[in-house]
Amino acid sequence: MRKAKSINQYLQGFPASTQKLLRQMRSTIHKAAPVATETMKYGIPTFYCHQNLVHFAAFKHHIGFYPTPSAITAFKTDLVRYKASKGAVQFPIDRPLPFALIRKIVRYRVAEADPFSRLAAPAQRALADAGITSLKQLSQKTERQIAQLHGMGPGALNTLLAILRTNGLTFKRETTRNK
Repeated sequence: MRKAKSINQYLQGFPASTQKLLRQMRSTIHKAAPVATETMKYGIPTFYCHQNLVHFAAFKHHIGFYPTPSAITAFKTDLVRYKASKGAVQFPIDRPLPFALIRKIVRYRVAEADPFSRLAAPAQRALADAGITSLKQLSQKTERQIAQLHGMGPGALNTLLAILRTNGLTFKRETTRNK
């Protein structure tokens, strides 16, 4: 088979039953990551949002799903019934694909690729306007400094605190000055 230049061309290279699974996989990923763009990387379908989110591919006996090692680790217990490696999982072609699990993994990858994606647009703009584009930069600010940003409300602060904690980080501690 020639190297496919598009996902549609890639899908056409497989039997109808495999194409159906691949289309379902593609649709599931789209719904879980509507902001992601499609491309072909490494010769297989790839979804991209700030970085490669996930890849998938068809083989004779399985659909390969490549959500990165961090996602494999995060969903290790959910993936025990499937053959998995450091960055990949194999879904047998003769069994239904676990679409709910695929959705959860893709959403995890979107949040990992863009940790601020869970925030409303005003809060995202507030962080961007302040030059804060990563969790490391956020953790170097105090909660008070972030609260003072225009567009940052109490709900966004709670979300940011949860995101920081999930990643083993916190806001910078307030320092008290002795008078």
